[in-house]
Amino acid sequence: MAGIYIHIPFCKQACHYCDFHFSTSLKYKDEMLTAIHKEITLQKSYLENQKIETIYFGGGTPSLLSADEISLLIAKIQTTFEVINHPEITLEANPDDLNIEKLKDLRNTEVNRLSIGVQSFFDEDLKWMNRAHYANEAESAIKRAQDFGLENITIDLIYGYPLLNDDKWKQNISKAIDFQIPHISSYSMTVEPQTALASFIDKGKQKQMDEAQSANQFQILIEELISNGFEHYEISNFAKPNQYSKHNTNYWRGINYLGIGPSAHSFNGETRQWNVANNAKYLAELLKGKIPFELEKLSLENKYNEYIMTSLRTQWGVDLFKIEQDFSERQKKNLLAAAEEYLGKDWLALADDKLVLTIKGKLYADKIASELFITENGFQE
Repeated sequence: MAGIYIHIPFCKQACHYCDFHFSTSLKYKDEMLTAIHKEITLQKSYLENQKIETIYFGGGTPSLLSADEISLLIAKIQTTFEVINHPEITLEANPDDLNIEKLKDLRNTEVNRLSIGVQSFFDEDLKWMNRAHYANEAESAIKRAQDFGLENITIDLIYGYPLLNDDKWKQNISKAIDFQIPHISSYSMTVEPQTALASFIDKGKQKQMDEAQSANQFQILIEELISNGFEHYEISNFAKPNQYSKHNTNYWRGINYLGIGPSAHSFNGETRQWNVANNAKYLAELLKGKIPFELEKLSLENKYNEYIMTSLRTQWGVDLFKIEQDFSERQKKNLLAAAEEYLGKDWLALADDKLVLTIKGKLYADKIASELFITENGFQE
């Protein structure tokens, strides 16, 4: 099984914190969709006849597309690849796009999962982020989607920024729970280079993010959601039982995927490749029948480190049997030796031959993973 990701590189406006690839001009939307259709054809053999079980429209803001445009892309994938019956098809959407007419139209497509970019239920926070919607629009969009039978919903929430005190954060979480949403993705506000937020901080117009605040609000998030029946199945993702995102879970478990569109990434187990993050260059090359991408062949060290990074973020953890089978018995011993410090600190737990982050360890996931990595030429058979 494999997945396909479609990157739609357009947004109504730029959020201050966002460093994803997009344009706020829709001038070349039609040309972009034509190019994406061409790339789907050109990438026909990338997944080597594997069945497709997930399709994910990300961006950017895919909900800017019409229902017909979405359906045509799905149909193109279905005629180019072998797609299973009833695949998971996710559409990222901004709340302000999900009016009655849009939802009515979406019900006539094969989209069966919505990822709604709520971020906060407070207007002052949304304004600070430069989001395109208001809090009441987010609430209305969720209710409308549920009323139209689109109940497989995930929402995004952000924590760890200056305006968000703990009381407001608990209110955001509580509101999400009250909507009976089956999946919540939540991220700490990070300051990415070359974003408006980074510029504001550099000029002293905004405060730096507070790591202690972020860590505390992450703990609040875990406690509140777990106590309300959610499973913390990946560092940033919580779901009711059997409501995991299949598409993203496959990323973390090393399943192959194909990325279509400017800046999209692909992975087939042996190589990783990524398309140019430039709309004009992408369009120009596809017009010539070429895909503008860079490729990296994964070394054994790359594969090992990637497995450590992605699996450690999940509730399933690092499988020591897999380490031994795919790499070597010696590497398994080396990994256990490297993990000993974190087992002693109760940041890692060892159960059923798997290394899993504890609740305390989840605060240090990236640090722990980096300490378990092997450096170039450091791999031992």
